[in-house]
Amino acid sequence: MSEAETVPVPEMNGIGSNGTDSNGTEALNATVKFVASPEGTALAYGSLVLMALLPIFFGALRSVTCSKSKNASDMPETITSRDAARFPIIASCTLFGLYLFFKVFSQEYINLLLSVYFFVLGVLALSHTMSPLMTRIFPDSFPNKQYQLLFTQGSGEAKEEVVNYEFDTKNLVCLVISSVVGVWYLFKKHWIANNLFGLAFALNGVELLHLNNVSTGCILLGGLFVYDVFWVFGTNVMVTVAKSFEAPIKLVFPQDLLERGLNASNFAMLGLGDIVIPGIFIALLLRFDVSLKKNSRTYFYTSFLAYIFGLGLTIFVMHTFKHAQPALLYLVPVCIGFPVVVALLKGELTEMFRYEETPPEDEDAKEDSSDSEKKDQ
Repeated sequence: MSEAETVPVPEMNGIGSNGTDSNGTEALNATVKFVASPEGTALAYGSLVLMALLPIFFGALRSVTCSKSKNASDMPETITSRDAARFPIIASCTLFGLYLFFKVFSQEYINLLLSVYFFVLGVLALSHTMSPLMTRIFPDSFPNKQYQLLFTQGSGEAKEEVVNYEFDTKNLVCLVISSVVGVWYLFKKHWIANNLFGLAFALNGVELLHLNNVSTGCILLGGLFVYDVFWVFGTNVMVTVAKSFEAPIKLVFPQDLLERGLNASNFAMLGLGDIVIPGIFIALLLRFDVSLKKNSRTYFYTSFLAYIFGLGLTIFVMHTFKHAQPALLYLVPVCIGFPVVVALLKGELTEMFRYEETPPEDEDAKEDSSDSEKKDQ
């Protein structure tokens, strides 16, 4: 479900206008329906675009540092071509499974379990997102003590580490602030708390999920292109799950904010998958730019502008036809096509597709092997 659609309820405008309040209940009765003003609609669309761009831009920048990290907690998860090929199948099974769950079991109890689950994940994700900022805010004189959380099983030579987490006082401050946001979301389901968690999830996804090469990115985006189109246009599964699922897996912004303030309830929405999936491809192109050792970031800026164009096109079609649109239908062709055209014009297409990322542990193994060969010589 996090793979992204833009889903509106019929007769409502917006990227996923849901016409419900923050708890998912009907916000409008059968006789009086709120009609978003042009200003409110423009504000909602513009805010969604801005919120989508922030985690992609900063997540891509952080992914460059992350790719060189030796810290276990900051190590990226590398997606191979095999993973990319299986991902749409796994996503489809998960989506249809959720659809069946909502049909068979009580929506209230399912969303209660999901709320607790995403509360824990959201607190950890937001804490990780805030950590670099806190490092800059706190002065050097701040007493930053180191801690270690260690769980083991067995004894003697058979002892194994189950959890080995190192953190410091600054991390604890981030955790406390994130927990306050988590409690706010857990009890109020406020759209601002939802967006804070959603932005943290998206940024962490772009930062920590790494494609190993451009070919893998094309496989992943191509597969999810088919997935998105099928589940939005071919069935009502995506729409049903989107309306039933209460979790910060989408960014929302009220179209009636100007009329009702922070208590607004008529939301436009954008699934996190529409951000993370193109975002990890854009981040890969930034790391490719860095590997070229040039001052320009041609492929990063090209794909970033392509994303803006694709998202704008999605909004335009959504607003024009008043119908659910799979955003990846527009984002995938432009995010892949624009950089490929630029590479063709610059004569770097072969170099782009030959670029291969090596996980940090593999680089260490190569360095150790090189050192041992030098010693043997």
